[in-house]
Amino acid sequence: MRLSFEVTRKDPDTHARRGTLFTRRGRLETPIFMPVGTAGTVKAVDPQEVLALGFQLILGNTYHLMLRPGTEVVAAHGDLHDFMGWGHSILTDSGGYQVFSLAKLRKLDEEGATFRSHIDGSLHLLGPERSIEIQEILGADIMMVFDECPPVDASLEKLRQVCDRTTRWAQRCLEARTERGGALFGIVQGGLDVPLRMAHLAELGALPFDGLALGGLALGEGPARTDELVSAVAPHLPPAWPHYLMGVGLPQDIIRAVGSGIDMFDCVVPTRNARNGQLFTWDGPIQIRHAAHTKDTRPVEEGCRCPACSRFSRAYLRHLYQSSEILGSRLNTLHNLYFYAEMMTRIRAAIDEGRYASWARETLERLERPAVAK
Repeated sequence: MRLSFEVTRKDPDTHARRGTLFTRRGRLETPIFMPVGTAGTVKAVDPQEVLALGFQLILGNTYHLMLRPGTEVVAAHGDLHDFMGWGHSILTDSGGYQVFSLAKLRKLDEEGATFRSHIDGSLHLLGPERSIEIQEILGADIMMVFDECPPVDASLEKLRQVCDRTTRWAQRCLEARTERGGALFGIVQGGLDVPLRMAHLAELGALPFDGLALGGLALGEGPARTDELVSAVAPHLPPAWPHYLMGVGLPQDIIRAVGSGIDMFDCVVPTRNARNGQLFTWDGPIQIRHAAHTKDTRPVEEGCRCPACSRFSRAYLRHLYQSSEILGSRLNTLHNLYFYAEMMTRIRAAIDEGRYASWARETLERLERPAVAK
């Protein structure tokens, strides 16, 4: 068995749904958030800390692990789980996003992306077959097809070309997968054009995938346009498959997307923003570097049971940040990951209790309250 998924509860007033997802490595409750471990680590925290916070699925990146440390190093340990000391489920991005983000370093054609390594300038070809090969070496429990991610300002004609090529590449990914491989998700492209998205969804939904993702969002179009697209398209994703929204991860974005029927999320926001001093609370984020916290003896959030709030004050966290101490990045990251884990627990509970619409409305009002001294 590569993957099985069961919807266990549907919210009566939204498209939100609860589910149980089984990978080769165990049971996962959805909606679920994946911390990002691009280079084989969730930055600043130990895998056991990630597990203790409540996460059992993380994301790794094919492109970055291919370049460093290299697949041969990972394979010498067994797979990515063994290499990084993580015994639970891993989803791997295909490297397709880097086709977009590293556009200045690559040439794109039907075979894939030929590019210069951003590390040493060496030349590489990454296409559908090679991407699947690498993901299988990494031992990914959920693999993603190699896709083309268009820029936010792409023309309609360019978006059509991207969708066509992504479908062709998706078919090649399915053909390249072996018995060793994990589950495989397709990626729906189409920019912000709803009819094109729906057409691409229909194409990919007819192929034998294990799930579908919406890709090519959170690339500068703004949260309102992202939400508009997701709310129009997500309810039409195949109901028996898990639905994954790639790279969208502010708390309010996740809450809205769950209401549209999304089951899976990943984003660097909780960890990256933590390192930059932004800490999430139920009354909106705070910037720990602000002078208002210089003598503040309160925790980041009253009642929070994360390792930072249960032992340290805002003043101490600000001191660590101002002093560029590594402990500051660690504690901030642990707090933000705890917040995200707690948010997903509350989301699942609200769906189970049939009150997701009211919970989401009340929570969004708190999260989006105008900034004041906190």
